[in-house]
Amino acid sequence: MFIRYFQKGFNYSQDGPGNRLVYHLHGCNFHCPWCSNPEGMDVNHTYSAFPVTKVDVDAMYDEIMSCRPMFFDGGGVTFTGGEVTLQLDALSELLKMLKNSGINTAIETNAEHIRLAEIFPFLSHLIMDLKTADAEKLYSVTGGKLQNILDNLKIASDSVDTLVHIPIIHGFNDGDEDIKKFTETLTPYNNKIKVELLAYHEYGKDKWKKCGLEYTMTDAFVPAARMKEITAQFKSAGINIIRT
Repeated sequence: MFIRYFQKGFNYSQDGPGNRLVYHLHGCNFHCPWCSNPEGMDVNHTYSAFPVTKVDVDAMYDEIMSCRPMFFDGGGVTFTGGEVTLQLDALSELLKMLKNSGINTAIETNAEHIRLAEIFPFLSHLIMDLKTADAEKLYSVTGGKLQNILDNLKIASDSVDTLVHIPIIHGFNDGDEDIKKFTETLTPYNNKIKVELLAYHEYGKDKWKKCGLEYTMTDAFVPAARMKEITAQFKSAGINIIRT
């Protein structure tokens, strides 16, 4: 079995704890207009500026094991995207091998895949997105199905160390009603999960241009004062807010 990725490298604490080898897997089933890795969205398309590598699962396992001395401070390997679950079967095989070898494993995912829970036994950490708690808005903007994500969150909260990433984007999910829906959705999992609020950024804007794609986001930045208000609302609901 093979895994396709468009980027790899080490990162400290931003994609799970400690120093981690991070693979960005190719392809995504969402079409978020703010995506910071547009070169990894289209599973059927690659861009000359961002070549895709196809590697056998066994070869990737060997590469990861050779990097083991670099996994300090609780580090390990993280698979992100794109969307990792588009390659779920190959990823599952690799994660099982790594877990059996004592490697700290993590994934970053939109958490929509109906078979996501199959790989929970092989994960040390799950980092999942919750872009909005409004099902209609999520589907219309990203193509995602909220109920699948919530079903997976429920299972994850009882079975794996879970961090929920929420990108805060002006005009999309930063209104009072949006925050209320977030807190109502997450409070049943207080003391079971951690949540990190991520302010909108344009780190991927230039890559959209390099891919020949139109970057349509405008007026999406959230003022620092508003981020403080939102953070306070989450905390007042008893939600464990962290910053990595």
